[in-house]
Amino acid sequence: MSAPADTLTAASRRWRWLAVLGLALLALAALWTVLPDPDRIDLARRLQPPGAGHWLGTDALGRDQLARLLHGSGITLSLALGAVLLGGIGGTALGLVAGYAGGGWERLLMRLTDMQMALPTLLLALLVVAAMGPGIANLVIVLALTGWTRFARLVRGQVLSLREREFVLAAHAIGAGPLRIMLRHLLPNLAGPLLVLATLELARTILVEAALSYLGLGVQPPTASWGRMLAEGEIYIATAWWVVVFPGLAIAATVLAINLGGDRLRDRLDPRR
Repeated sequence: MSAPADTLTAASRRWRWLAVLGLALLALAALWTVLPDPDRIDLARRLQPPGAGHWLGTDALGRDQLARLLHGSGITLSLALGAVLLGGIGGTALGLVAGYAGGGWERLLMRLTDMQMALPTLLLALLVVAAMGPGIANLVIVLALTGWTRFARLVRGQVLSLREREFVLAAHAIGAGPLRIMLRHLLPNLAGPLLVLATLELARTILVEAALSYLGLGVQPPTASWGRMLAEGEIYIATAWWVVVFPGLAIAATVLAINLGGDRLRDRLDPRR
């Protein structure tokens, strides 16, 4: 009787979390409809502290901080997700080829990976953005270029151990080609580690995007992003603390939540646990 009860308990917990997530999304959607335009300037209400009219206060141009935080969350998370997806696909493909082919291809791809990882991430991003120019599309490309190496190294290491397993040798024996073996037999076995790495890379990418936007090389005004909000409110930190504290808390809380979720996901997907 305990097994069905445990199953029902697990199912009820899953549905409870889904219900909470659904209610949170509905609350955000409702809040979005009543908030003012995040780009609407109202100089008569500039630098107002948090209160009934503006729950998180206003910035130096009288724009509502809460509206800009919510709008900036969409920009920041979309950029980070796009960059992780692009970098993950590229790094996974290169890691598969390097690990499976071996020989000269592996040495060439891994040396390129080592050379890029030797450069500081922020310095590389600054150089590429300075050469390509600021903008959302260029920023996604830059963030992807700074993150593909971790996927490549992880996949290459996993493939080196998987390619000698019995199911890969059996696929060789029945005449399966290299592309089929990599896509049908190796890649599905990498889903767990790749998912965990992508979660942790998402947090790192948010921090890099915030740093670039803070330096003026990321999202350009008047579009709101958390890093840009920090840069715009920096000179008012002594007289209007809310213009930098709330964007900073948003970045810290989001990165912390993603990292904790990644650690939890790693524990759940670890077969030794």
